[in-house]
Amino acid sequence: MPVGCHIVLDLSRLMSRAERAVPTGIDRVELAYAEHFIAAARERLSFAGMLSWGRFGLLDAPTAIALVAALGTVWRSDPPDREAEQAAARAIRALRRARLLRGGLGLAAALRRAGGRPVYLHVSHHHLDRPEIVERLRQRAGARFACLVHDVIPVEFPEYVRPGHAVRHAARMATVARFADLVIVNSAATRDAFRPFLERAGRTPPVLVAPLGVEVPAHPVIAPDGRAPYFVCVGTIEPRKNHLLLLNVWRRLAAEQGRDAPRLVLVGQRGWENEQVIDMIERSPAIQGLVEEHNGLSDAAMARLIAGARALLLPSFAEGYGLPIVEAFALGVPVLCTDMPAFREVAGAVAEFLDPLDGPAWRHAVLDYARPDSARRAAQCQRLASWQAPRWADHFAAVDAALEDVARTAG
Repeated sequence: MPVGCHIVLDLSRLMSRAERAVPTGIDRVELAYAEHFIAAARERLSFAGMLSWGRFGLLDAPTAIALVAALGTVWRSDPPDREAEQAAARAIRALRRARLLRGGLGLAAALRRAGGRPVYLHVSHHHLDRPEIVERLRQRAGARFACLVHDVIPVEFPEYVRPGHAVRHAARMATVARFADLVIVNSAATRDAFRPFLERAGRTPPVLVAPLGVEVPAHPVIAPDGRAPYFVCVGTIEPRKNHLLLLNVWRRLAAEQGRDAPRLVLVGQRGWENEQVIDMIERSPAIQGLVEEHNGLSDAAMARLIAGARALLLPSFAEGYGLPIVEAFALGVPVLCTDMPAFREVAGAVAEFLDPLDGPAWRHAVLDYARPDSARRAAQCQRLASWQAPRWADHFAAVDAALEDVARTAG
């Protein structure tokens, strides 16, 4: 932990997701950061956040810690832990009801009483389109600003996000570029995509490339029914994830092999502008019984599904990182994925890379990997044997050192 550095960790994302039983990737990252700093530096840690009506300030620390502990249990439990769910609900109600947030000069005074040199640490993109919050912390509390950028996909590919989201995300990235004393990124691909924002702002803060760690529950492999090989695709059902390619591949497999075709298991919540994909899942007779959809699995249940798969399939058009790849590799499962810089960075020489528009190539690969004697799959498993999973310990060692430098040298 940075010596003499007081961390103000923003928990706005966790607060907004407290009633969700299934976390997203960004939710997991904010939880990992909260758990790390609670364990490593509780005496030099404060929490900040924004309530739903837009008020921002410091949170009551014991209540925030209780929320983090409860959410950690809820999101990792299988079967659901009802006591932890109730504890999370109590904690978030207490934060909202007591209105324990203090803004403006009150926030600055509270941080001065905490001692040390505060670093406001933000790891979720939440409310970064409101630069006045960061500016107030810097000017009134003397805080440094460190931020984790996950991706700039809404700006690069506005066609894949909700209307207006590209403009909002551009504002978030402009806030980071304007004020950050440290930028943390999950990949070199994200660093390169973010660089134009820094160039436009005329600033050169340190940019730390720190791959995200992986936390995989240890559970026995349980296939859905044991009758047929299956493949898994993990990701929110939205256009960017390219589920439509897989569904058309499976329609073709159904025509060729009928009920003997391998199965496809889709794991992820339903997103936006996905009507054609949902229509195929729900209404296409050809793929009924061959394609399953799961949008409420715990981490442990998802790990079991991945562990029993012939391969993880990721035909995405754009990504900032490849966390499902890391999770699959950690479970010893091969990956077929889009050939893109972020995936190349994570999967190295292990995965097989395919064009996200080349349906025949995906079909051929699925048919090959489905065979028990697949030479291609065996070759990838052999490459996978020497792969090393990124660890949260390594991530936080790099982040802690960078935060120490920020507290010591930033103006």
